[in-house]
Amino acid sequence: MKYVKEIAIIFGITMVGEILNEMIPLPVPAGVYGLFLLLALLCTKVVKLEDVSATGNLLLDLMPLMFVPAAVGLIEKYMELTSILIPFIVISAVSTLVVMTVTGKTTEWILNRQKKEDK
Repeated sequence: MKYVKEIAIIFGITMVGEILNEMIPLPVPAGVYGLFLLLALLCTKVVKLEDVSATGNLLLDLMPLMFVPAAVGLIEKYMELTSILIPFIVISAVSTLVVMTVTGKTTEWILNRQKKEDK
């Protein structure tokens, strides 16, 4: 029953994100609206972390499976990609490094800020 409640909360927030996407004329994916809404609800303690943590962790564990279709699609189009393979690899490597660096530095900044607030 716990999972049903958690899934209902997460899907409800996702549905509100979809509605916001239809109402607000910005080129922002509905999932982003849902994520920011969930973040706001967690920060304001309207939704407690315990209310969504088990299902959230399950969804995170299942996330790699979502990349399988994209990888298969790339493998199927290999012959078409050979002409742009080098730029594709370079762009993928550089963007991965940039995302990892920004994520790491942001995490460090947040942790340092939390340590200062705790003192």
